Amino acid sequence: MSDGDYDYLIKFLALGDSGVGKTSFLYQYTDKKFNSKFITTVGIDFREKRVVYKSNGPDGAVGRGQRIHVQLWDTAGQERFRSLTTAFFRDAMGFLLLFDLTNEQSFLNVRNWMSQLQMHAYCENPDIVLCGNKCDLQEQRAVREDEARELAEKYGIPYFETSAANGQFVSQAVDVLLDLIMKRMERCVDKSWIPDGTVRSNGHSGHTDITEPKTQEKGKCAC
Repeated sequence: MSDGDYDYLIKFLALGDSGVGKTSFLYQYTDKKFNSKFITTVGIDFREKRVVYKSNGPDGAVGRGQRIHVQLWDTAGQERFRSLTTAFFRDAMGFLLLFDLTNEQSFLNVRNWMSQLQMHAYCENPDIVLCGNKCDLQEQRAVREDEARELAEKYGIPYFETSAANGQFVSQAVDVLLDLIMKRMERCVDKSWIPDGTVRSNGHSGHTDITEPKTQEKGKCAC
């Protein structure tokens, strides 16, 4: 696909404590590579990838592929950048919330990140995928899988145990988040919850312009 050859532009935000592997996770997703020497993200960075999304209809039939330009925003986990990070929440349609399976405190802080999302995202129940990263470091594991799954179930969000080092379940986690976003757009009659500029139609035949004037208040996107 060329630079302008896509149907929708969708922005995801990667969140979590400093050092949980957000940058390595996104780099693995976009480039299929792992760099153990990444320095701590300062402020905001982002990566991009083009994918083809095919939805399944009620009868199980696969629909025509939609060309998606995914922007994955990488946020700093340190407290001193928190105000900058939260400023980007409303512009994102989906969130990858990461914690480090070898760091129990990063798991305990998931609740704080969820509270931040509920306050600052485009609505009180945005689409989120929880990822327990560094699952390849089994000998250093500090968080049990059943604990993490229980927390994810409490919030009603999907959970994956991922490895930015070897790529385990990295693509699957992002694919599930994309599917959640696309299905939300399909079933919502009122499109006003969609943040300005995050999704657009290039006018290809068979696609409906999903951007409409915003009239909806925050918290009313439970469709």
